[in-house]
Amino acid sequence: MYLSELQNKDIISINNGMNLGRIIDVEINSEGRILNFVAQEKKFFRKVLKNSELSFSFKDIVKIGKDVILVNK
Repeated sequence: MYLSELQNKDIISINNGMNLGRIIDVEINSEGRILNFVAQEKKFFRKVLKNSELSFSFKDIVKIGKDVILVNK
């Protein structure tokens, strides 16, 4: 799976069902391994209510589906 495919999926928390946004970036180490995914909340009303980013790792991902990524956050 490519990063561009993951960026088109909504990230949903399995704890509260909230939509946490979409992946905008990844953190990698010097060996080229992905350490964390960086997601940004969806913007409503075309305004930035707050500039909040969420970081999560592969361990936090529960399931990658056709349209969403379920995370334990």
